[in-house]
Amino acid sequence: MRILIIEDNQKLATSLKKGLEMEGYAVDHLSDGEAGQRRIETHFENYDLIILDLMLPKYDGISICKNWRKQNIFIPIIILTAKDTTEDKVLGLNSGADDYLVKPFSFSELLARIKALLRRPQKSLPAQLKVCDLKLDLDTRKVFRKNKEIKITLKEFTILEYLMRHPDQVLSREQIIDHVWDFAFDSFSNLVDVHIKNLRKKIDDPYDEKILETVHGMGYRIKK
Repeated sequence: MRILIIEDNQKLATSLKKGLEMEGYAVDHLSDGEAGQRRIETHFENYDLIILDLMLPKYDGISICKNWRKQNIFIPIIILTAKDTTEDKVLGLNSGADDYLVKPFSFSELLARIKALLRRPQKSLPAQLKVCDLKLDLDTRKVFRKNKEIKITLKEFTILEYLMRHPDQVLSREQIIDHVWDFAFDSFSNLVDVHIKNLRKKIDDPYDEKILETVHGMGYRIKK
């Protein structure tokens, strides 16, 4: 899952980015409202959730939130603010935000709220993904094939989740990079191919039926 942090406090943003990346999320950071609004308006399909500060340079969070919702951009938004009055919370939620956290807050609370939002709606974001005899559990972050657990890395898990959310669909290297890595990632790197190779060794090589397919010149897919 890919998250955009729009926060002008560099220390806080760096801490959140590092913590979320350790949890397996791909995270981008922007420090002013104008850049944040422009990024989502042009690349909204790349993000699964936005962490938005209210007091931003150039453009405030309330206005940004309202503009996105008017444009039918309904990515989940968690607002961060130092204001803790009921009126401020109501204003933030009425602007289109999905949740609200008052600074200072614990990282564990933010993480819990992120997971809760990303589980909605249940029909499109189930707790488990299953293709053939391959099962991925989003809550425990465990992978099973033929009911045998397979140990994979966080990045491999994220790639596999993305592929399993689009079974039988060929996903290009660029699509995988856009979804799994941040904007600073070198698109000419062969890391995607390395991770796919390692995944194939773990989920395919020990089994007769192969489900992780390379479509030459196009990308990769999980076959039903």
